[in-house]
Amino acid sequence: MIRLLVGLGNPGPEYEDTRHNVGFWWVDAAARALGTRLVPERAYQGLVARVNRPDGPLWLLEPQTYMNLSGRSVAALARFFKIEPGQILVVHDELDLPPGQMKIKQGGGVAGHNGLKDIQAQLGSADFWRLRIGIGHPGDRAEVANWVLRKPAPGQREAMLACLDRSLQALPQLLEGPTAPALAAIHARPAAPGAQGARPPKPKGTAAGAGAAARPDTGVGTAAIHATTSAAEPDAKEGPT
Repeated sequence: MIRLLVGLGNPGPEYEDTRHNVGFWWVDAAARALGTRLVPERAYQGLVARVNRPDGPLWLLEPQTYMNLSGRSVAALARFFKIEPGQILVVHDELDLPPGQMKIKQGGGVAGHNGLKDIQAQLGSADFWRLRIGIGHPGDRAEVANWVLRKPAPGQREAMLACLDRSLQALPQLLEGPTAPALAAIHARPAAPGAQGARPPKPKGTAAGAGAAARPDTGVGTAAIHATTSAAEPDAKEGPT
């Protein structure tokens, strides 16, 4: 059972429509579909909502720490409410998938994503679930930071929003497991023709974090909705990637 939905991004209007903020877009849409509203909570360094369900409360969270310190927000809320890593679903942008594609998995590596890296460090576990929303790759490792902090082209944005819509339709099933039917729904459809970004070069480069920005209106309205690392260093500087 999922008890905490986390969207990764960066706070501030300068980031709100960027590729890096697709996790925020997803949680905003989930909040609307669930009939709740995110509000600032200083104790958890983020925007937070609570939904009361028959099997217990569901929390929604958008860390406001900037991408590379996302784990501070996630760990603070998870520890206070005794939420296990396996009960957390983190939604983030994925360079290794083109716009229009998404994948979900539990555990694994962070592929250079600084938001995931900090969450893993702060939780002391990699066993949280990840919903990876494709944003494509610029084709040049040196351009990754600029790519994730820019707005997608209209066709790419449309493909990304289609992923949000499809995944949120599977939200009831995702909250139960995620179960096999939910995974099938997430992985079902290919990317829209012409919407893909460049495929990542081989070998893979270091990806800069994922997500960014305030909370744009995504236009999504149909939703019915493993290894341990050391803790983050105390003098870490916040940054958008």
